[in-house]
Amino acid sequence: MRGIVKEFPGVRALDGVDLDVVAGEVHCLLGQNGAGKSTLIKVLAGAHQPDEGEVSWLGEETRISDPMSAMRLGIATIYQELDLVDGLTVAENIYLGHEMATTGFLHRAQAARSTRALMERLGHPEISPHTEVGRLSAAGKQIVSMARALSHDVRLIVMDEPSAVLDQEEVARLFKVIRDLVSDGVAVVYISHRLEEIREIGDRVTVLKDGRTVATGLPARGTPTAEVIRLMTGRSIEYVFPERSFRPTAGEPALEVRELSRAGEFSDVSFEVAPGEIVGFAGLVGSSRSEILETIYGARKATSGSVLVHGRELRPGSVGSAVAAGVGLCPEERKSQGLLMTESIIRNVSLASLSRFARGSFINHGAERAAAVEQVKGLDIRPHDPSREVRTLSGGNQQKVVLGRWLLKGCDVLLLDEPTRGVDVGARSELYALIRELADNGVAIVLVSSEVPEVLGLADRVLVIREGRVVHTGPAADIDEHQVLDLVMEGSVT
Repeated sequence: MRGIVKEFPGVRALDGVDLDVVAGEVHCLLGQNGAGKSTLIKVLAGAHQPDEGEVSWLGEETRISDPMSAMRLGIATIYQELDLVDGLTVAENIYLGHEMATTGFLHRAQAARSTRALMERLGHPEISPHTEVGRLSAAGKQIVSMARALSHDVRLIVMDEPSAVLDQEEVARLFKVIRDLVSDGVAVVYISHRLEEIREIGDRVTVLKDGRTVATGLPARGTPTAEVIRLMTGRSIEYVFPERSFRPTAGEPALEVRELSRAGEFSDVSFEVAPGEIVGFAGLVGSSRSEILETIYGARKATSGSVLVHGRELRPGSVGSAVAAGVGLCPEERKSQGLLMTESIIRNVSLASLSRFARGSFINHGAERAAAVEQVKGLDIRPHDPSREVRTLSGGNQQKVVLGRWLLKGCDVLLLDEPTRGVDVGARSELYALIRELADNGVAIVLVSSEVPEVLGLADRVLVIREGRVVHTGPAADIDEHQVLDLVMEGSVT
């Protein structure tokens, strides 16, 4: 891959990336969240078309127009977010799109035999071809996704965080499969944040940063951890953060989380947030940061532990209890989880406060509009047309609409999950200033961001989370980006 450029509205995800992989090697792709790794492999898999650059396959320039074209070339991809269909069986998922059939008839027995052989190869003979995929564990689904990739005649296989849901024994089996593939001349692109895995299975390393290749061809076993982290953390994006103004005082915390756990996701999470304080969560994608926020909000039910707002315990698994206590959530996926995209700014802003405008069975639309207009002006939502459908707004203005909803509701605790995702650099500084202004007005804020500089720049205090556990708590000013990455990647800076 040479000079690959891919742009999305408001962001240049890939800015001239180079990657070369040779037969019979494990080539590891490293980079922070948002560095462009997933976008790059989607270009290779035919899911995205590059705006510039070229892809050569077996020495010839080629255009991979769609995922089926990639499969026909012998390129298979196992995504971190698995593309399986829960309602189908294991065998049906593995051969979906290239079914064993003749003249319209499926050869189910043949597919079942092939599936059993694949499961034997992967070290999981207990997974039946006839089991519905939705009944499998997360690790079981990962194995099925791998089998699906291996069901093709692959020459190159891309694995995006394949070990994230596997235990130590399953990882050992995975590495055996990878070594067998490599010995047969198959090339493997392996993405992982676990540096110990890179050293064990990798041959060469390419590092991406802000959509660019900053190093390629590094020896996986001979490159020091400190050098890898240095390459990953150098940045071209400038962050402009407002000055910290929070000063700890004696008094009751606005939010208390006590030994909160949810089976299979996170355990024993405890922290407090004072009125006016911003607490940031730093960690990798998959470390359960979002799940912790959603459990505090009541969208998920905790297995154990408690959440208190101003000393009063919330009912577990109840969004209504959280909202009534003054808790608001700006979710990670604002378009699908936070906004009614075809409704107006007015309706989206008033959504959590409709009871305020209700007159029996009717809504006082004049009062609703007046309240929304006030938020539009105060947040400088553009264009200044409260009747405009939210889907027509930019990412930054959509995020302001979600914030406006909770400002109108009058939140004491605000949970922000990736508040600047998909927001252009210019709009970020506005959101940063707005978040700090909310804190200055006494709102307790919990912030999740995949961009470590954002967490360190905005937060007063930071919790570093690794695989569902808090591994560090302290003032944001006392830890730097290198140290955070070392904690979450289980490396040791030498």
